[in-house]
Amino acid sequence: MEESTSKEKILKKIRKALIHKSAIDFGAVDFDSDIYTTSNDSPEVLFAQRFSAINGKFAFCEDETDFVSTIASLLNENKWDNVFCKEESIKKLLNKGRIHFSDTEADFIHTNVGITSCEFLVARTGSVVMSSRQASGRRLPAYANYHIVVAYTSQLVYSVKDALNGLKKKYGTNLPSLITTITGPSRTADIEKTLVQGAHGPKEIYVFLIDSGK
Repeated sequence: MEESTSKEKILKKIRKALIHKSAIDFGAVDFDSDIYTTSNDSPEVLFAQRFSAINGKFAFCEDETDFVSTIASLLNENKWDNVFCKEESIKKLLNKGRIHFSDTEADFIHTNVGITSCEFLVARTGSVVMSSRQASGRRLPAYANYHIVVAYTSQLVYSVKDALNGLKKKYGTNLPSLITTITGPSRTADIEKTLVQGAHGPKEIYVFLIDSGK
């Protein structure tokens, strides 16, 4: 009875609000202005701070040669094998460093480390924007135990809105069928409220940011 009474009170308030509409004109709301406080830090610094704060692993590379050296050290130190990469520009860099990897469909199921590019990096949230138009497709970023993203400073934007505008400029009206943001490694607390990383995706995500000189 008490629950029914509470429900009826709420319904009465809703009916009253529908009958006596507010005089406020919500049509004049500004949807374009940024609601977030802007940072004085450079996009590179801001992204590194936000990405690290959500348990991402970040490395800044002065150039592509520095990237090849750094990623080789990472793979060797962790003794990671079964590296998979489908993107031609990255494969050229890996070949230059004599880093063993596979790009064949038969080896995909054994992937331990997936190396991909990205569409954009969002500095404000430390997020990686990816799409189905990339050679790595939909599967690799979610399948590998360790996801390594290779990006250039020219791909840094401040907000998700800027990234979407960049995608519209890049693809026009023919947008990718999948656009997604990755904000830190996969994690869930659904099971007994215990936080687990890598429950339904990579347990670690790395971003190698290469200075593009722009």
